[in-house]
Amino acid sequence: MFYRPGQDDHGLPRNPFNALITPRPIAWVSTRDPDGAANLAPFSFFNAAAYTPPIVSVAFTGAKTGDLEDERKDTLANIRATREFAVNIVPAALKDEMNASSAHLPAGENEFDAVGVTESPCELISAPRVAESPACFECRLIRLVELPNDGPGENTTVFGQVVGVHIADEILRDGFVVPSLFRPLARMGYLDYAIIEDVFAMNRPD
Repeated sequence: MFYRPGQDDHGLPRNPFNALITPRPIAWVSTRDPDGAANLAPFSFFNAAAYTPPIVSVAFTGAKTGDLEDERKDTLANIRATREFAVNIVPAALKDEMNASSAHLPAGENEFDAVGVTESPCELISAPRVAESPACFECRLIRLVELPNDGPGENTTVFGQVVGVHIADEILRDGFVVPSLFRPLARMGYLDYAIIEDVFAMNRPD
């Protein structure tokens, strides 16, 4: 099949775009609002954007409406106001807490308390981090990029420079991060997720 997004009806029950770009890492983004209230919400349009210096990208899409839209607005508004955010890596053991944090809560209500994870201070930024997360990136905003949007709301991608990295000692072996020790959770399409457990190495050609 072939279709032109925004022009053709693909004829499928759901938009297949997300289901084709899988698995996607999940950014469990923690922020503070200007009054100091903590916020925590998951985003699956997330990845590394540069290696040196380390930069990550998180996309806030307004293409979907509903309860999650308010969480997107809270997180994005906090990043705009404070120019800081933390990205917590989600292990399989925290899948339920991550999912619960996507529920709509009134602005200013603490998702850490609501879903039962521990709010811990970061070292270099005012945003908190999830203490139970196996790794966390402390980020300072570099820029916001406004993208075209065919639906309601806005499509904005945030680029943040990683200024601090937290790694739990128990996920390290001989100085290397071992994914099988924390089983990272990944987003698939629709309502599906995956747990990364089967890991193998391949040498690059000379």
